[in-house]
Parts: sequence; C-alpha cells; structure tokens
Amino acid sequence: MSYFSMFPDILYDAKGNGKQTFMKDIFRRVKVRSNARSNIVEFDYYDVQDGEAPEIIAYKYYGDAELHWTILVVNDIVDYYHDWPMSVQRFEQYVTEKYTNPAAIHHYEISQTSGDTETKIDVGMNVTDYPSADAISFYQYEQALQDEKRKIRLIQPRFINNFVDEFEAKIKEGA
Repeated sequence: MSYFSMFPDILYDAKGNGKQTFMKDIFRRVKVRSNARSNIVEFDYYDVQDGEAPEIIAYKYYGDAELHWTILVVNDIVDYYHDWPMSVQRFEQYVTEKYTNPAAIHHYEISQTSGDTETKIDVGMNVTDYPSADAISFYQYEQALQDEKRKIRLIQPRFINNFVDEFEAKIKEGA
C-alpha cells in the first residue's frame, strides 16, 4: 500500500474561496513506539551507499520500492533534503558553497581516555588545555555528520507487514 493512500480524506478549502474539496490529511502524524524503536531484534542496521535513495534500499531489502516511507519514518527523517545523506557529488558542492575555506579548523578533538577510547570529544577551540588535540576541519566536520546520517535502521522484513498495518491503523484513528 502506498504511503499517502493510508491517510484519510478531509474537506479543505485550499484556495480560501469557500469551496471545499477532498484532500489527504497529510498533517496526521504517527510516532513509532519508543519501545519498538529501541528493540534491537526488530531492526537491522544499514550503511547507505553513495547515491542510494530510500526507494532503492526498500526495493533491495523488502522487494518493494513503495515501502521507502517505512525507512524514513523509522529513522525520523522528515526533511529528505537535509536529513538523508548526500551523494558524494552533492556533498562536495555543498561544502564548497557553505565554506570559503573548507580546510580551515572547525574545532579540536581528543580521544576519550577511559571506556571506549575510540570515542572523540569535541574540545572546541581549546588547544591550551589540550595540546595533543587533533584539528578537525570544516570539511571533516561535515563529513562526520554525513557518515552518521548513513547509518540507518531497517525494520526486519519479517516485521514489515506488521509495521505497515500498525501505522495504517494509527493514521486512521488520528494518533
């Protein structure tokens, strides 16, 4: 079932002229249950490859490109343009347009000294207290943000129909 077909129709005066027409109530929102979101058994993790769109991933993973919306919902992606990882070409253009000098220092980082020593701690521009801190450029900073966006969750195929059914029921009840 396509995403928008699940939404109920409402009467709406789109032009403000007193004439109402039926439209899809796209302002309905459904939040994925927090216990379902944190239940690792129901999710697989996936790294979005360069240029992959949700439709491509849905087809590869579920055999149905129409289920692309489930990927966006589960990963809290509201704004595809800003929340979905950019292609390499678009990323390069974005960084070049955003920064006059992408190689300039954005901040400094140090490695965490206990626990997970792979974890980096942003110490801002403070190199006095942290002389061994590594400089992170604007380019590296933006790349790290993109790398995080590439890590998405996918509902396991055996649960996808249940998810779609529950989502549809919640949309219809106005939850």
